[in-house]
Amino acid sequence: MKLKIKIDDEVYEVDVEVEDDGGAEAPRAGYRSLPVASIPFAPAVAPVAPQPTSAAGDNVCRSPIAGIVVRINVREGQQIKVNDSMLVLEAMKMETNITAPFDGVVKQVNVAVGQAVQANQVLVEFT
Repeated sequence: MKLKIKIDDEVYEVDVEVEDDGGAEAPRAGYRSLPVASIPFAPAVAPVAPQPTSAAGDNVCRSPIAGIVVRINVREGQQIKVNDSMLVLEAMKMETNITAPFDGVVKQVNVAVGQAVQANQVLVEFT
C-alpha cells in the first residue's frame, strides 16, 4: 500500500506492507531491523536555568540571557544571601529566576520592570 506523508511542507511517498497472520517478513536489502529494546534513547534531563555570571571580585550580577525584566525582588541596601531571588526575566515566553551569586548587600539595581536587557548586562551591583 502506498501512502503520502507531509512533513514541513515536503510530501513523501512511502510503501507500507501489511503483515499477514502475524508473520514477520525479512527486512529489505540494505536495511537492518533492530529489536525495540536495543534502540538507544537519550535520557531525560531536567532543564537547568542559567546562573548569573560574575567573576571573582566583580561584585555584580549579570544577565545570563537577553530578555525583559518582569519582576524585581530586591532594593538598594537590602541584605541578600546566595541563591536569594533577585529578579525575574522573561524570554521566549519563559521566566528565568535570577538569583544572588553570593551573600552581600545590594548597592544598586540597574534595571526596571519592563526594561529589555542583553546577555551579560549588569543587573545588580553589590557592596
